[in-house]
Amino acid sequence: MIYLLAKAIQPVFSPANLLRYITFRAALAAGFSILLLMLFGRPVVRIIKRLALGEEIYEELPDRHKRKAGTPSMGGILIVAAIAISLILFADITNPYVLLSLVILGGMGILGFLDDYVKLRKHKRGIKKRWKFLAQAALALGVSLYLYFFPETDALRSTTNVLFLKNYVIQLGVFYVLLSGFVIVGAGNAVNFADGLDGLAIGLLAIVAGAYAMLAYVAGNVKIADYLNILYVAKAGEMAVVSAAVVGAGLGFLWFNTHPASIFMGDTGALPLGALMGFIAVVVKQEILLGIIGGVFVLEVISVILQIIWFHSSRGRKRLFKMAPLHHHFELKGWPESKIVVRFWIWGILFALAGLATLKVR
Repeated sequence: MIYLLAKAIQPVFSPANLLRYITFRAALAAGFSILLLMLFGRPVVRIIKRLALGEEIYEELPDRHKRKAGTPSMGGILIVAAIAISLILFADITNPYVLLSLVILGGMGILGFLDDYVKLRKHKRGIKKRWKFLAQAALALGVSLYLYFFPETDALRSTTNVLFLKNYVIQLGVFYVLLSGFVIVGAGNAVNFADGLDGLAIGLLAIVAGAYAMLAYVAGNVKIADYLNILYVAKAGEMAVVSAAVVGAGLGFLWFNTHPASIFMGDTGALPLGALMGFIAVVVKQEILLGIIGGVFVLEVISVILQIIWFHSSRGRKRLFKMAPLHHHFELKGWPESKIVVRFWIWGILFALAGLATLKVR
């Protein structure tokens, strides 16, 4: 909105030209998201407490989690709202990728909210997994089909970058729709798996979003994209503003979510934020790279898969980890919660740097 206003008044008010720069608007989006969280975080915590929407702790979790029972959940409402408001104000809302970002935030946010509500009010396991997955898949495939049938150019319709190979891309045809849907749904659920310790998931998300803010800016700049031998996506630069808003909202929420947490984001935050990062990866044609930049999330998911396989192959007699996802394994080994979180953040930063470094390893 402010961007469109700046374009309109720029001929008669030259300082408004600043708002035409993606980097400037990205900084504004990040700063404004932080400000919104800082201003409204405490009132929202009080409201959720008053509504008795407190977290219920599963019996199988480590004993230290029992003291978290009753901590306000559904804080993702605040994160999603802050990102959406920042995008409406500072992003180009005529850009189809920005509009689709809002669709994903809204759609996945509603699904996450319903799941949290069912957990807190009716059944602690939430919405049945198959219905939850089908809803995620329907939204993700809908967005993926739009990208497939209405691409920037026909050359980008089903194309993705390949790691480590110079001037080489993959054409997937209609299977690109499945890849895009998988990335969006997979990213949303990966964040959900990691959302088990105070500050863990939101801190890692901010790191991944920061990396993708850079990738989006690069993909949307024809000169830099050509220099780095990656696909140029004309309107993808606006995803830098979207990513920056996620970084800001993540850091703002961390103020209240760091140990000991005053509020949890729940599925209301984990699903839309993860799905949004998957969508950004799809838009900038760096879907495969998300597996490296979001490496900690990938390890969390792999730990769950391996635990299930190991448990069933041993007929219920053995477990590969003390508990999955991976962060619970280290909890049961006696690591303090804050130490696990900070060490996972450090690994998250290393994965992000490794992912960005691949742009030159071609």
